Amino acid sequence: MSKLLRILALAGAAGLSLSASASAQSATETAVLAGGCFWGMEAVFEHVKGVRNVVSGYAGGASKDATYDKVSSERTGHAEAVRIEFDPRQVSYAQLLKIYFTVAHDPTQVNRQGPDSGPSYRSAIFPQNAAQRELAGKFITQLRGAGRPIATKIESGPFYRAEAYHQDFARKHPLHPYIMVNDEPKVARLKRAYPQYWKA
Repeated sequence: MSKLLRILALAGAAGLSLSASASAQSATETAVLAGGCFWGMEAVFEHVKGVRNVVSGYAGGASKDATYDKVSSERTGHAEAVRIEFDPRQVSYAQLLKIYFTVAHDPTQVNRQGPDSGPSYRSAIFPQNAAQRELAGKFITQLRGAGRPIATKIESGPFYRAEAYHQDFARKHPLHPYIMVNDEPKVARLKRAYPQYWKA
């Protein structure tokens, strides 16, 4: 992932603003990102300065199918995702995307992350407005232009909150084998690669 870090370090030259906007009008904004098991995605973004809340859930598909059992059948069209509420005066959407592409998951994987495979584990961004859609597209174009086989797609569709036992799973179960093997390294990488964004 170090090559992705180097590519995104040059993002300014491509016209991508990675700084938080001091003139943001709303107190908070929302991002919806999918990148494998939502436990790990949630664990990473909970440690980002300016993030107020992270919710695990399912993006895309229909509400009647938004349950773990149905989504796991890989026939509903949902992706495991997180809804991130953030303060744009402290962290920008572009900065969240940088963390998403370099720390939270591997954007080169097609319908899988780590030990999990299937369409529900795909890499996908669900923009919440036109500005987010445009910025996400620029990130993907830049990374692909640098020769990276980026699998991330820009999609649309609603977000549905996952069952209560999935919320804050990594924080509540830090010794769970899945968390220790797959997600703790991501959190450690965030702290190491982006100390300026880290919060305990």
